[in-house]
Amino acid sequence: MTRSALLVLADGRFPAGGHAHSGGAEAAVKAGRIKDADDLEAFCRGRLHTTGLTSAGLAAAAAYGLDPYELDAAADARTPSPALRAAARRLGRQLMRAARATWPSPGLDALAAAFPRGAHQPVVLGTTARAAGLGPEDAAHCVAYETVGGPATAAVRLLGLDPYRATAVLARLAPEMDHVAERATAAAREGVEALPAASAPLLDLTAEQHAAWPVRLFAS
Repeated sequence: MTRSALLVLADGRFPAGGHAHSGGAEAAVKAGRIKDADDLEAFCRGRLHTTGLTSAGLAAAAAYGLDPYELDAAADARTPSPALRAAARRLGRQLMRAARATWPSPGLDALAAAFPRGAHQPVVLGTTARAAGLGPEDAAHCVAYETVGGPATAAVRLLGLDPYRATAVLARLAPEMDHVAERATAAAREGVEALPAASAPLLDLTAEQHAAWPVRLFAS
């Protein structure tokens, strides 16, 4: 295991396509639910403890080497929004391309062959972490960070928010990210049936509305 590999995988410059997605922040900004750094912190905290926890559990389970078919089905069941399911598979395809170029492995090849249209992104991320020599908790930490990092970056672009204040939001949430990663890893250790299924219905509803916008800055 190498911590440098974790930094590469979690780096926002890793070409996995996440920069094109706001994690629901664009719809929240338009609806007036994110207007400043305090709103952003509340939004990110809610996302972290719901969809973030769920996705982190899936990634940790994939890093443990659990059945990817079961995990992808579990991800589908935990993603009621068709728009978010489609986005997760697009992100999974993009991450798979980057991962296979960076850490070639039989596990990634097998997952790509099993899901030619893309597996859910957390499942691909966990498999990538395994290929990179990282552990389940590393995979969960990656997901926890991207769960809040994506909306924070998007808010800077959408609102012209001071990037220093956006970064401060991430720093304040760091202990909670650690806690979510630990919870997700512990659940994944118990198997697919024990994985978190925390939901965020408002994110599901606004994702469907956002997908129908004729003009938008972010894909989701």
